[in-house]
This record gives sequence, structure tokens and C-alpha cells, in this order.
Amino acid sequence: MTATSRELVFQTLNRERPGRVPRQLWDLPWAEINHGAALAEIRSSFPDDFVNGPQCLREKPDTFGDPYVVGEYRDEWGCVFENLQNGHIGEVKAPLIKDWATDTGKVHIPREWLTVDRDGVNRFCAGTDKFVFGGCCPRPFERLQFLRGTVDLYMDLMAPPPEMLAYIKELHAFYCAQMEVWAATDVDALNFIDDWGAQDRLLIDPVMWRDIFKPMYKDYIDIAHGAGKKVFMHSDGHILAIYPDLIELGLDAINSQLFCMGLDTLKKFVGKICFWGEIDRQHLLPEGDVADIERAVNDVYKNLWRDGGCIAQCEFGPGAKPENVRAVFSTWAGLVTG
Repeated sequence: MTATSRELVFQTLNRERPGRVPRQLWDLPWAEINHGAALAEIRSSFPDDFVNGPQCLREKPDTFGDPYVVGEYRDEWGCVFENLQNGHIGEVKAPLIKDWATDTGKVHIPREWLTVDRDGVNRFCAGTDKFVFGGCCPRPFERLQFLRGTVDLYMDLMAPPPEMLAYIKELHAFYCAQMEVWAATDVDALNFIDDWGAQDRLLIDPVMWRDIFKPMYKDYIDIAHGAGKKVFMHSDGHILAIYPDLIELGLDAINSQLFCMGLDTLKKFVGKICFWGEIDRQHLLPEGDVADIERAVNDVYKNLWRDGGCIAQCEFGPGAKPENVRAVFSTWAGLVTG
């Protein structure tokens, strides 16, 4: 009997020899704008095994504009992003918090996100055989950058003002509440994100990371596991220094830039965490050819696949060649066949 998408993902996470590797394509609006027909063909030939649960909010947070269209976009927290290119995400040029002592009141914590219609989400989960992600995604480090500005936040972290630490506590409590709301639904997994890596190292001292941010992630993971959910994390850049910490916390799957860190350096983590993609989007997907992609996927398979433990995920974003994105999935399909 053929396994469903949901079953395949669980088999992969648990290293139970799935009949094929689960697939997930992340496509940014840039791909639809520039390669719409090719994107549709890839999705038709290699449909995702994952789906995001619907928001089903009883109360909608207030936003303005479109985050992927030229112009200004105001998000649920009140942060204004300036975007110069269609299909891309903009940047916050005027952070809300200039002074931790006086400005946190300018921030709207979107408690509307807690008004989830559990029955609506559960009906959605019952109606699909795909692996369902919850509709929440805590990102404390990135959110603090949006609110304060990256440079000022880095300076603050060197000697955190008490008001900043108090706000971080409030921010974290909100994210925990959001995780708990979604953990009470029938979704299969919860996830969170924070980009932690530069090209060759962590963005902050690992000791600082362990002091301030690791305890937050422990809470997120504990909430998910306490409700019987799997938990996934995304983090760009060279994050090798915190891989052992994430494994210690019990993280089930990590989406990270494997080729930035090197497959040889990651082999020691095989069997301890699931590698949720990816194939190099800095160089291979935009600059390589199909043969390069085939070699890259084979290298991931050889180094990191052990009766599961890998997900065929890649990002179709700015610069990526459609034929290379397609080759990621076609190559994986030929490698894992039961």
C-alpha cells in the first residue's frame, strides 16, 4: 500500500525507510513573476508533501500594502518595510524602537494571532493527507531586529538594558502563547525561524546565543513535543556552532544552508536530526547546470541519508534556474525508491 504524504514525512523523520523522499518547494513571488509556466510544471510533476495550516483567525490584525510589491508594507506589529523590487521582501529603514525605555509602547503585539478557530483548523487537517504545519512561526531574533534595527540591536546585546530584557520576556511569552494555541490543534508540526549565520560563523557569540536565545527555543520545542507534535526550524548561514545545541533541545528537523557549512562537517549529526533541505541557492541553483545539481543531490544523499533523515527541499528564489530546481526533485526521485 502506497504511503500518504503525511506517512512519508513521519517515516523520514523517524528513519523508517520511506518509499521515497518527501518533497517541499519554497517558491518566492519572484519565481511566479519570472518563470510562472516552469514553476507550474515543477509543482505538477513533483507536488509537495507538506502544507501550511490555514490561519482561521476570528480577529484579523491590521496591515497595509503587499510585502512583495514595490512600495511600503506595514506588518502586523507596525513595522514598515520599504521594498524596491517586485517579488522580493523589503527592509525596515525606520525601526519603531529608538529607546527601549520609551518606545516599546509603539509596537502592536498581534494578539489577534491567538484567536485561532481550532475547529476550522482541525477540519482542514482531517481533509488532507499531507503533512500539516501549524500557522505560527516565532522569530524572536529577527523580530527584535525589525523593531530595533540590526546594528543597534547588536550593540544592545553587548550590555542589554533592563527595559530590553523585559520586552524580550514579553515577546517570548506571546510566542509561547501562540505555539500553545497551535499545539492544541490537529496539525502535525510546529515551526520557528531565525537566521543566525554569516557566511562562515554565527552572527553573535555562541555563549550569548546560549544565554539569551537557547532557552526560548527550548520552550518552543517543549511546547510542541508536549502536545505530540514534531518541531522544525529554519536558519540561514553558517550555524554549525549551534547544531549540537539544537539537537540537545530535541529539534526534529532543521532547514539550513548545508553547502555553506560543508557536508563533511555535518555527517557527525546524521541520525540525530533531520536535514530539511537544502540545495545551495547562493551558487548552484543560479550559476550551476543540471549536472552540478545532480552531483549536489547525490552528495547530500551519500553523506546525510540513512534510511531517512533528509527532505528534498529547495528554494526557487531570485536567480535560480528553473531547470536546476526541477533537477533537485527529479534526482531525489531516482535515489530513494523504496
